[in-house]
Amino acid sequence: MRSRELAAFSMVLILLLTPISGCFGSEDSSVDAGDLQISSDSMSAGFFQTLELTTSNKMSVFVPFLIKDPVSGFVQNSTVIDIDNGDTVSLEVLFPPRSEGIYLLLGEYGRGHWPVREEVESWTSWYARGGHLGEDNLGAIRVPANNTTYDTLEVYPAVMPGSVEVKFVPSIRESTVSWDEGGGHSSGMLHGRIVYERLYELSDPTDTLDPVDGKAGYYDRWAGQGNPAYEDAALYIIGELESFGLEVIAHRYEYTDIMNVQNPEAYNICAYKWGSVVQDEWMVFGAHFDVAPPANAVLLDPHLVGFRTYGTRAGAYDNSAGTAMVMETARALADFETRRTMVFCLWSGEEGGKRGSDYWTEYHVKEDNPEVTVMNYINLDMAGVNWPGGGGAPHGDPDPQIDEDGYPKDSEVWPLRVYIGPGPNHDQLDQPEMVGLSNWIGSDALGLEEQMGTLVGTNYSADTWKTSVWLDMDRPEVIVYEDTTARSDHASFQDNLGTVTIGFGGLVDGYWCYHQVCDTLEEMEDWMDTTGKDYGEENTGLANVVNSLDMITWWAMLTFFHCDEQPIFNALL
Repeated sequence: MRSRELAAFSMVLILLLTPISGCFGSEDSSVDAGDLQISSDSMSAGFFQTLELTTSNKMSVFVPFLIKDPVSGFVQNSTVIDIDNGDTVSLEVLFPPRSEGIYLLLGEYGRGHWPVREEVESWTSWYARGGHLGEDNLGAIRVPANNTTYDTLEVYPAVMPGSVEVKFVPSIRESTVSWDEGGGHSSGMLHGRIVYERLYELSDPTDTLDPVDGKAGYYDRWAGQGNPAYEDAALYIIGELESFGLEVIAHRYEYTDIMNVQNPEAYNICAYKWGSVVQDEWMVFGAHFDVAPPANAVLLDPHLVGFRTYGTRAGAYDNSAGTAMVMETARALADFETRRTMVFCLWSGEEGGKRGSDYWTEYHVKEDNPEVTVMNYINLDMAGVNWPGGGGAPHGDPDPQIDEDGYPKDSEVWPLRVYIGPGPNHDQLDQPEMVGLSNWIGSDALGLEEQMGTLVGTNYSADTWKTSVWLDMDRPEVIVYEDTTARSDHASFQDNLGTVTIGFGGLVDGYWCYHQVCDTLEEMEDWMDTTGKDYGEENTGLANVVNSLDMITWWAMLTFFHCDEQPIFNALL
């Protein structure tokens, strides 16, 4: 797919909404990239690592990547450091998991103004087009450290920052298994292969003598207090989250059904890592771990009967995949010190109408803990059957077709959806900061610059804008948009708390096994297999599933790191 060129929405690094007009002056670089020596010729992608910088000529170095504060342990988005002649400075830098390295910008000692890339481009593209010459009307201004070890930066439009020298530090992502088994995304502090293994554990189809579901995995997770299979899965999840060192709370609740009867429901499982600065500001990751119950106690495989009914047992795509991503993100982040409280929730009752997340936001937060503010929410629901898969349905299943008033897709391209809200207006961006942050992360750290497109329905019908814009943009494989409707747990956070949310998903109605007994991991791999297809790169279904899980889970975690430092507030409030 061709590259999509979009105007930046002004969210880069730490955003200030008030523009500053005029020019801060040109600061032409008088240093040379050869004056800076790096401790290693190549680093490992996907890890925080010590980067030692030594200069033979004093200079300032702008590091526009995530770093770890050596005193607090907090993750910070970029810094500028001054290095005197002959001195060595060490930084803990996160080398992006899905790019080929990092770019360091070099300028005069004590320099205050720096060029930055647009949010929809990578640093590689920025450098190739001459962004280092400092002629763009966008720049970052250095801000002295305030209760931190390192200085920070604030980005403004209408800044002519002047030229810089650039030093590239390459990184390599090692493979721990073969490429066909997902080796391209099998290393790092978090990676797609380990998420895949967790997903396999949850949906393992091996027959056993287990009295609750007869499977090695955790099947039949139909919400409802007293369902032994659901309770068995819940105890497994609680034990795993506790093993990460998190404080786990099971939130049981009831709900009133359509007959105005109080029916017992299952329970949410939330794991907490309390913040070190503002404990009452919460950053929440969530996924529902219940699966679609059978209609009329009947489970029929559409591959056998030729038509779809309702109900599943494994729920690999919806939503064991999201459950696995939340659990592995919790494992990866459990040892980090954060400013704000991290909460990792597995919701109950989503298939029955988002009951678990609705209870938690309305009662646990608003009534029982009114001092708490949920700053941002990250939703992981139905992801893994999307780009890089595509090119047609497997083994005779109906191909996904264009649905003018549905989610963008066709028989060839199944976009990964990055959906943001609240966004009631289809023809404008209601949450430009979260859209900008998503583009900033995706275009560089995740290597998706060529695949991404941002959908805005200006001058399009409110009923069909998403698909119409997508087609007019030449069908981007990764789409960022604000959804005017919410069909998952993020709706509870938007409606009850006014929280800005971001979520990730793939095919919905176009996936033949959506809410069906055939929703298994094997089926996901069949759909994601591009071997012999006239679409995309030729890879096994397993490799593409691992790639997808890697991309989404990293996107969620990087979003958290940014928002822990600078939460994104609802622009409509």
